[in-house]
Amino acid sequence: MSNLTNSSPADEFELYDLRVEVVCPEGGRILCGAKPGDHFTLQGEMMYLPPDQGVSIYSLSAVLPLLAAKQRMTHAHDWMSTDALIACPDPNCKSQLKIIRTGIRKFSHAVTTVVGLEGNS
Repeated sequence: MSNLTNSSPADEFELYDLRVEVVCPEGGRILCGAKPGDHFTLQGEMMYLPPDQGVSIYSLSAVLPLLAAKQRMTHAHDWMSTDALIACPDPNCKSQLKIIRTGIRKFSHAVTTVVGLEGNS
């Protein structure tokens, strides 16, 4: 088992920081109460919302399964590298959530899990 206090460059990995922003076509109506430009950021597993902004739990449920994949490096030809707009799950709402890769952050395997690099399979 890895020691949680020991990390080294040998156990580092990188993830993209993400910004997930509400967008809406001109003249479109957002039904959940969010406003264009409302957003949250994701740094590792931590989600941050600016003060006085919110994201509908229904919109969040549509984008949540994609976030871990969008954080990881992908091949340039993979659709995960190019597709960034996620439709609102309400068929009567024209808003979308746009996933933007904003930077790269390093993490240590030993700090993020108690399972050693050998795995537990």
